[in-house]
Amino acid sequence: MAEIPIRCFAVSVVLLRRIPAECEVLLLRRNHTLVGEWCQIAGAIEEGEKAWEAALREVREETNLNCDRLYSADICEQFYEADRDAITMLPVFVGFVDADAAVVINYEHSEFQWVPFDAALGMVPFAGQRNVLRHVEAEFVLREPVQHLLTEAASRRA
Repeated sequence: MAEIPIRCFAVSVVLLRRIPAECEVLLLRRNHTLVGEWCQIAGAIEEGEKAWEAALREVREETNLNCDRLYSADICEQFYEADRDAITMLPVFVGFVDADAAVVINYEHSEFQWVPFDAALGMVPFAGQRNVLRHVEAEFVLREPVQHLLTEAASRRA
């Protein structure tokens, strides 16, 4: 019997900002892989890095932003990659940034938008992304996040 490998080598970050009327999600339009698609922040975990450290680094590299708070989303984004015949799982993190923080995207993206959750659900291409966004809205926006999910970096600042 053949087995399909499960790979976990990257992280996904849903970045949020609170504006007076609501909470918005940052989406980036990709111009490398998945060209033209709107996605959240994602990137590889480097050698010796913890997943939450990769999440903070990727946020800085892709947007030039620093998270005020970073949580484990308590969910993984998962998908099947036919070219590798493997299932890929990415731990998801939720980062909060100042509402007026200036986004500066890197070469991996052609544009960005801060959008409400309902708009984000219509923009992302994959069902797995929509599931993650629904989960993040339910657990981090519509209710107070569970403090046990704060990452080590956030705990050290508190």
